[in-house]
Amino acid sequence: MYFSTTYSSPLGLITMASDGHMLSGLWFEGQKYFGGTIHAEMTENMNLSIFNKTKIWLEKYFDGKKPAVSDLPLAPNGGDFRKLVWNILCDIPYGEYVSYGQIAKILASKINKASMSSQAIGGAVGHNPISIIIPCHRVVGASGSLTGYAGGLDRKYKLLQHEGVDMTKLSIPRKGTAL
Repeated sequence: MYFSTTYSSPLGLITMASDGHMLSGLWFEGQKYFGGTIHAEMTENMNLSIFNKTKIWLEKYFDGKKPAVSDLPLAPNGGDFRKLVWNILCDIPYGEYVSYGQIAKILASKINKASMSSQAIGGAVGHNPISIIIPCHRVVGASGSLTGYAGGLDRKYKLLQHEGVDMTKLSIPRKGTAL
């Protein structure tokens, strides 16, 4: 059984999901793949301890503080490959970003492969079920393009800007599948 509640953020309504103890999902309203990793009905319950902790984490984040990913017990649902990618995302520091290719190199090294597909990394990043906290918004294209954020490129831009990233080195794609 899964539970859900909502949080009103400066970037729109956020829905959280939990197994009752750990955070399993966090999506913006209208986000691509919304709830896609929760394979059971969610019952609303706004009084769970994990939801209260997550709301405090989000308030700190939106107040400009730098709460750690490790401050919350996370249980994202996904296959082993995706979980490896999501773990790498958790190591991207606040206010910094990396490319899909950089993550591919890190993961290839961890699993003793010569190389890894950046597209495969992109698929795993895009299906991250715990937005903001597992910071998939900190991943950009090799050229600095703000490609692919399931919550919308406008939110990705605002999240990076909020974290103090130098946005002059980044670009918003004008056309393509990442929009």
